Amino acid sequence: MLDPVERLIVALDVANADSAFALARRLRGRVGALKVGLELANAAGVGILDRLRDEAGVRVFYDCKLHDIPNTVAGATRAIAAHGVWMMNVHASGGARMVRAAAEALADAQVAAGARPLLVAVTLLTSIAPEELARELRVPLDPTAYVRDLAFLAREAGADGVVASPHEVPTIREGCGPDFVVVTPGVRPAGADRGDQRRVATPGDAVRAGATYLVVGRPITAAPDPAAAAEAVVAEIAEAMAGGG
Repeated sequence: MLDPVERLIVALDVANADSAFALARRLRGRVGALKVGLELANAAGVGILDRLRDEAGVRVFYDCKLHDIPNTVAGATRAIAAHGVWMMNVHASGGARMVRAAAEALADAQVAAGARPLLVAVTLLTSIAPEELARELRVPLDPTAYVRDLAFLAREAGADGVVASPHEVPTIREGCGPDFVVVTPGVRPAGADRGDQRRVATPGDAVRAGATYLVVGRPITAAPDPAAAAEAVVAEIAEAMAGGG
């Protein structure tokens, strides 16, 4: 059973290493992990993964969203594993062979890199609304059915879990079982600005739906007191875990 702090991942969607380290220092011990996405990795270089782990002493989720031919994804996965990240991801829509190539690459890299990173597969971005899925992406399924099918694909291909909005978590839980990792972005405390997210939920709702880990970004990182904002989210997670709310 994860404790409430472990379940919170904060997105370091900042433009430079100095900002990332300032937030990492303020949040250390108050969150379970920090997420490094494409903005920070491209601004500071992938060495930021090692520095956050070694100098800031935090677990790192590298939100790299790999999506390429299987051989390229396998090579990139091995390179990422060498940075000692705690979790990384690929796009489930790259197909079963691509996801399997990443999973097999991590199995090969386990001895060389120490602890094997968790591999999660992105299903449908939380910024995509149902009408966009149908009209723009030409997917003839509603988001829940589409995410469910991708979750099944990811599980069978060897992924440890998926990234999905809180709205799809119950269906994933029902089909993939209690031990399958479900990471939920699109988590917004009550009253927080949605930003560019569409399919969102509060931390308590996400936990009650069955999410394993919750990703929260701007409501914490842009708060006047990020540490206090993180503690408030953790308190809401704890309340939901205790059956309240």
